[in-house]
Amino acid sequence: MVDLPEAWESRGKPPNLFRRFEFERYSATRAFLDALAALTEEVGLHPQNINFGTTYVNVTLEAAGGELGEAELLLARRINALYKPTGD
Repeated sequence: MVDLPEAWESRGKPPNLFRRFEFERYSATRAFLDALAALTEEVGLHPQNINFGTTYVNVTLEAAGGELGEAELLLARRINALYKPTGD
């Protein structure tokens, strides 16, 4: 069994990682999206799906090769490190 990063859940087949990030205001949402874009460009691994509204961002990471690997788990952990719900 895979040890999932905090607040992420495994969904579907092949498995994907999913997490919803919530923010108090749009400026924090926008800052998170900008940081997420920079991170994914840096590591060369991109989410399968990102959708967002004024105060939330949903991120789905697709498992490469049919199962969750260290690359996806590491990216999820690094995305967690970007999360500042109050925009601090």
